[in-house]
Amino acid sequence: MITASTGSTYAGVLGIGSYRPRRIVPNSEILEQIDSSDEWIQTRSGIKERRWASDDETVLMMSVNAAKGALADSGIDPSEIGCVIVSTVTHLYQTPAIATQVAVAVGAPTAAAFDISAACAGFCYGVAMANDLVRGGSAKYVLAIGVERLSDITDRTDRSTAFIFADGAGAAIVGPTDEPGIGPVVWGSDGTQHQVISQRESWQEVFGNHNWPHLTMDGNPVFRWASFEMAKTAQQALDVAGVKAEQLDLFVPHQANMRITDAMRRALKLPEHVKVARDIERQGNTSAASIPLAITAMREAGEAKSGDLALIIGFGAGLVYAAQVIRLP
Repeated sequence: MITASTGSTYAGVLGIGSYRPRRIVPNSEILEQIDSSDEWIQTRSGIKERRWASDDETVLMMSVNAAKGALADSGIDPSEIGCVIVSTVTHLYQTPAIATQVAVAVGAPTAAAFDISAACAGFCYGVAMANDLVRGGSAKYVLAIGVERLSDITDRTDRSTAFIFADGAGAAIVGPTDEPGIGPVVWGSDGTQHQVISQRESWQEVFGNHNWPHLTMDGNPVFRWASFEMAKTAQQALDVAGVKAEQLDLFVPHQANMRITDAMRRALKLPEHVKVARDIERQGNTSAASIPLAITAMREAGEAKSGDLALIIGFGAGLVYAAQVIRLP
């Protein structure tokens, strides 16, 4: 008879860390290559500036720095990490997974390690998987990372996307808790709309030349889908967690667009006391990294504190989505 593994009854986020690239890129620099205006960019997206990584700020380097911050925040020894999950679409190698190198660099060289590709929902996917791994007994502590260098695959002459994307990394340590710290995930996909956010060229098409593939996005259908359908998903995440909107302290959606954030806030009828993440204004859209980056920004600004109840939701290319309620470490 096979012995079944058992883990902790409950799991939660024990620590959060992030890394922001040093280079600040204002809208004025973006406008050097596209026909637009600062007013148009801010009105359409809420973005005033973004961070782009320098040569030394690799996917690995940013991941490790964010992970070390999360480890320090949690007080967990790196050797206790049993699994490393990295969500990214910009580790530009098919194999091996960047998670294996992260595991070694943070001091968990024998941890299970793998990458996932869930675009802007990636951090929420990672937290959901980490929660199940801890509760199922596959790992006592899990390191979940969202990291992107989207500036590498952004067409800086494309008026519809050049101003949106940015770089950065965020990480969380998930482990056993005495009470539920992570609500059930509500996740899924809508592959019928896979083309509205996609890589423009396949690797086969670019093989042998010197042009990188670029991201492309059909903004109007993405806006409609994210603003309205994702509000329903966020409400479902509240419902399955048994949490009412008035019990929340924070709403931290993927930092895709300020107008999407506002539309979701209205649809959810969030009370005034619920603080809403607006990190996109200074950071841009960092895909899988945006939620942990936004949480750390709120903590640093004094808008979030230990024990706060937060609704997080990620959504993006695929189209994929995931949402859950978490309690902050």
